[in-house]
Amino acid sequence: MGQSSGIGVLDKAVAVLAAAAARPVSLAELVTGTALPRATAHRIASALEVHGLLARDGAGRWLPGPALEALASSDPLLAAAPAVLHRLSAETEESAQLFRLEGPWRVCVAAVDRASGLRDTVPVGARLPMTAGSAAQVLTAWSEDALVPQQAVYTGRTLSLVRHRGWAASVGEREPGVASVSAPVFAAGAVVAAVSVSGPSDRLGRQLGERLSPAVLRAARELSGA
Repeated sequence: MGQSSGIGVLDKAVAVLAAAAARPVSLAELVTGTALPRATAHRIASALEVHGLLARDGAGRWLPGPALEALASSDPLLAAAPAVLHRLSAETEESAQLFRLEGPWRVCVAAVDRASGLRDTVPVGARLPMTAGSAAQVLTAWSEDALVPQQAVYTGRTLSLVRHRGWAASVGEREPGVASVSAPVFAAGAVVAAVSVSGPSDRLGRQLGERLSPAVLRAARELSGA
């Protein structure tokens, strides 16, 4: 595992980060690369994922996460996101996420899950389509051309409403039984991200936008200030 600092858990975490830095690794590859017990490797990788230092790709392999990138590049938005999302999740008692637009996808770059009970979990690094969901509506509504993607479940009229009220809500768009509310994060007059809260639609109710949008908008203003 390389040099020892005398702090065992730190050395193990560094070994896990180093193994995942070279290329995306499965749990078996992580165990081989670090010589750690399987349970230990999984526990440390999962903890690093919670803090955004690692993420997972579509195959479930670990790779460097957005928080690691933020530390390296001093990205102020990603640096501010964990604290803001924790406050948003605590205030709404739902899961909170931050999405950025990357080509035809919206990518989750930071997330905090609801503390307990039934929740909507979006892992950091998850790539979701721009055809459904409140975050997709927000990122599309303030995009340069604001064109509705093919096969989108929302319309141009929906985007006009989103721009007018400053937030978007969706129920069962991305996934049946899941609802969300999102607001835009601005930098230099342009939208650079969407902040969201999400959870089971049965618990959030049909009037989720009116109830949750004030908290989401406050979070969006905090992140815009970053």
